[in-house]
Amino acid sequence: MNITLPILLGLSSAALGTTFPGLLNMTAAKVGMRDGKDRAVWFALGASVIVFFQTLIAVLFARFIDGRADIGALLQEIGFVIFTGLTFYFFWSGKKNKLKKKKDEIKMRSKSSRFFMGVLLSSLNLFPIPYYVFISITLATYHCFYFDNYFIYAFSTGTAVAAFLIFLGYISFFKKKDRSNSFLSKNINYVIGTITGLVALISLFKLFFKD
Repeated sequence: MNITLPILLGLSSAALGTTFPGLLNMTAAKVGMRDGKDRAVWFALGASVIVFFQTLIAVLFARFIDGRADIGALLQEIGFVIFTGLTFYFFWSGKKNKLKKKKDEIKMRSKSSRFFMGVLLSSLNLFPIPYYVFISITLATYHCFYFDNYFIYAFSTGTAVAAFLIFLGYISFFKKKDRSNSFLSKNINYVIGTITGLVALISLFKLFFKD
């Protein structure tokens, strides 16, 4: 089997789920600004390792329920409800035009401690598991995803690589200069709300026009 397809699917899926500001990429940016790029890279590496295993667990679970049409349909309905709720939430938050700033700080000095900090925070972030279950089952319905071991491991590798590259992008972006007044930071909730709204519409379309 061609390794290109699962790698590309993993890269694009992780890009969609990781590009926008969240706990991990913003923490990576903070580590880069405070402790330097080297330690931030170790943090990103630790977080990405966990992303690989979270994706693997998610897809193996998706393979288990793939043959259950009732569970697949239920997940699509749940996904529609979740993404619709997120859309309203982000647009409501964007109306307030206010971004939250974290006050808690974790102080660690060594590169290894930064690596394990990435492992810990990524392990606490459970969003990737249901996300990749939903993504893999959705792709499988379009015959773009195959639940064999080769495809699953290649896909998981792609998600980890993409997550690592996105973390590096955040580290480099925020390391250059303060971007607190940029258009993206001011309107990030509207941007995320638009993305979740599109996903909700796609899920609704699939629910009404499924075979």
